[in-house]
Amino acid sequence: MARTTDSDLAPHELRVLVAVADTGGFSAAAGTLGLTQSAVSHSVRGSERKVGAVLFERGRAGARPTPAGEKAVAHARRILRLLDVLTAETRGAARSEAAEGPLRITAFRSAALHLLPPALQRLRARHPGIEPRVRIVREVGRGTAGEVADGKADIAIATLGGSAPLPPGLVASGLFEEPYALVHAPGHAAPRSLPLVDWAENCGSHTRGWWAAQDWIPQATVEAEDDGAVLSLVSAGHGMAIMPALSLAGAPASVDVADLGPDGPTRQVGYVTTVELAGSTVVRALVRELRATVPRGVSLPGGEAGHRRTKL
Repeated sequence: MARTTDSDLAPHELRVLVAVADTGGFSAAAGTLGLTQSAVSHSVRGSERKVGAVLFERGRAGARPTPAGEKAVAHARRILRLLDVLTAETRGAARSEAAEGPLRITAFRSAALHLLPPALQRLRARHPGIEPRVRIVREVGRGTAGEVADGKADIAIATLGGSAPLPPGLVASGLFEEPYALVHAPGHAAPRSLPLVDWAENCGSHTRGWWAAQDWIPQATVEAEDDGAVLSLVSAGHGMAIMPALSLAGAPASVDVADLGPDGPTRQVGYVTTVELAGSTVVRALVRELRATVPRGVSLPGGEAGHRRTKL
C-alpha cells in the first residue's frame, strides 16, 4: 500500500492555497475557511516548504500567486474537484443512482446563448440531480479552455484548432464546424467596400489563413468587446463584419447576411475537459446532450423570418 510522505500536500492544505488565491490575502482566506490568520500563514509556509517553491508574494496589498503559485493553485483546484467527484460518484454507484452533483460549465457568449440552453434542458430532464453552473468567458487568449486548465470549470465549450496548444492534462473533442458570413446593413450595393467592425475572438488556423488571403478586408475602424456589440454597430450602419453562425443566430432583422461561399472560413466548436473528468458521469452526461442537440450542419440565419440572405 502506498503511504503518504512528508512532501505530500493534504486536502486541507490545498483548500488553503485556493482560498488565499481567490481572496487575495491571508486574513480574507482565514475568514472564508473559519481559521485564524496565523493558521493560514503556517499552512502556506508548510506547503511552500514541501514543494520547494515560494507560492505567494506577500505585501501590504495582500498575497498574489507567483508563477509557481499559479500552477500549484490550478492543480489544487483540479485535485479538490476530483475528490468531490470521487465521493459523489462512489456514493451514486453504491446506491445505483443517476448522476448527481454540481457541474461547472464555461462557455463563450454565443455558445451560452444558443447552444447550451437546449442541452441543459435535456440534461435537467434526464438527470435532475445534476446542478449545472454556467460561467460566460470571453473566447480570447486562453479563453474557456484556460478556465478548465485553472480548475475553475469542469468542461468548456471552446473554439478548437487555434494556434495555442491545448494545456497539458486536457482533452478536447469537436462538436461541429461553424461557418462565417459577412453581415451588413440592408440595401448596400457593395457591402465589401464598407469599413470593418471587428472584435477579438479565438479562431482556427483555417479562418486565419482565409482572412490573410483576402485583399478586400480593411483594417478594423471600430473594435467592440463582444459579438453583440458588433451586430449593434453593423445594424446602425457603421460598417460590415465577418461573424460566425452562432453569433448570427441572434442577428436583428435590421441586417443582411451574405454567404462567403464554399471556400469561406469556418471554425470548429467543441468541448474541453480534463483527462480525469472526461470519464465522470456528470461530464459524460452533458457531452451526450450536447451531441444530441448541436446542429449537424450549422446554417446561417438567412432563411429565418426578418433576415435577407444575400450573395457577394
